[in-house]
Amino acid sequence: MAIEASKTEERSPRIRLGMVGGGAGAFIGAVHRIAARLDDHYELVAGALSSTPEKAIASGRDLGLDPSRTYSSYKEMAIREARLKDGIEAVSIVTPNHVHFEAAREFLKRGIHVICDKPLTSNIQDARKLKKLADESKALFILTHNYTGYPMVRQAREMVASGQLGDIRVVQVEYPQDWLTEAVEQTGAKQAVWRTDPAQSGAGGSTGDIGTHAYNLASFVTGLELDSLAADLDSFVPGRRLDDNAHVMLRFKARANEKPAKGMLWCSQVAPGNENGLMLRVYGSKGGIEWVQKDPNYLWYTPFGEPKRLLTRAGAGAGPASTRVSRIPSGHPEGYLEAFATIYSEAALAINAARNNKKVDKDVVYPTVDDGLKGMLFVEACVQSSKRNGAWVKV
Repeated sequence: MAIEASKTEERSPRIRLGMVGGGAGAFIGAVHRIAARLDDHYELVAGALSSTPEKAIASGRDLGLDPSRTYSSYKEMAIREARLKDGIEAVSIVTPNHVHFEAAREFLKRGIHVICDKPLTSNIQDARKLKKLADESKALFILTHNYTGYPMVRQAREMVASGQLGDIRVVQVEYPQDWLTEAVEQTGAKQAVWRTDPAQSGAGGSTGDIGTHAYNLASFVTGLELDSLAADLDSFVPGRRLDDNAHVMLRFKARANEKPAKGMLWCSQVAPGNENGLMLRVYGSKGGIEWVQKDPNYLWYTPFGEPKRLLTRAGAGAGPASTRVSRIPSGHPEGYLEAFATIYSEAALAINAARNNKKVDKDVVYPTVDDGLKGMLFVEACVQSSKRNGAWVKV
């Protein structure tokens, strides 16, 4: 794989990994475990896989963990693993949002690297506290905004940064789904129950769950900083306590000698016919690009006044930012799991650099606690704006 260490270097030992959450029946836990294994940088050796002791033990057994390293609480796991000579070096936190802060705190203060699912926390207060903890800790904090791991997303970012699109003027991003079109949470479906519960999910429903992904993707590719937004949030399903649809207008901060770019973000979980319709379009003074997650190996590029061009992952026109995180030859598809694995592999390069008291290579890119705080500020601003009938709110 292109983002592994040079073949002339001795391969670093696998990183000893623990996991909080992600027990039996948890979709995202399995995704994280696959992502960690794909490029062979990690070994899962411990877990607090469920808040229910019986389920935690059963889940650990199913994963082949040593029973003595299967824990009933993340605090117990953090304390004991920090004392072990061969204790975990990093932990994946794959719980509902309201657990992120407390769990991350226990590991960060013991110098254990944290790889956390998004959004950062369930509220802005905890997000600010977590940023302070992460900044003060010697441990790394990685946030799994996994869509930033796609090769053609990296390609798009490289093209914007190099000026191929000129001054950025317009950014359009959307993430529609349809799985909450009906009141699924009332059937007891686990994934729907916690995502529509303010106590577990936070103030944002679709905005927190997928809107943060869309916002992060737009920011990652363009490098733009958000200045203000105007949001219209809805809960279309009767009785639903959090938004299931949001339309957001965006104003970005002006960059040197450029007019401020404008944008629009739509996220919805009540849009029939859409499974995971993440799409980004960026338009500048010299050209435009378009990327759609359902065809992630392709990037459409249109220089102004010229025919539209199709760039492919690892194919003709793909730059080093794309080829660096591509695993297989052009013409073979890479997808969601590989993009997720890229975040884990980038994290591994950073962790190995920290092991050896070295600086990480400048090409290594992954979302951090800062990106997580920006996502929480985005959600907070959306909620505030919508309560004020779509008024513009500074972020």
